Amino acid sequence: MEEQLQIEVCYSGQVQGVGFRYEVRQVARDYRVTGYVENLADGRVHLLAEGERGEVGRFLEGVRHALGAYIRHAEETERVAPPECGDFRIRL
Repeated sequence: MEEQLQIEVCYSGQVQGVGFRYEVRQVARDYRVTGYVENLADGRVHLLAEGERGEVGRFLEGVRHALGAYIRHAEETERVAPPECGDFRIRL
């Protein structure tokens, strides 16, 4: 079994008002990840993804593939931690 981790990503660019969170949730359905995605007041989008290292990496690559045209910058923070979320959802 691979190491369990959490990765937080703050995306900036044209990431609000374009269906970004909904598309991220759609991408998440193809991977064994839990977590959430939410808009931030400063115009960025915050993503928390949890799962096995390889699966989370593939999920984030899927997000970049699907939404890279909207992303100008992505700031990632990684920590080894057991999952806290039971599913993947949009936070309002």
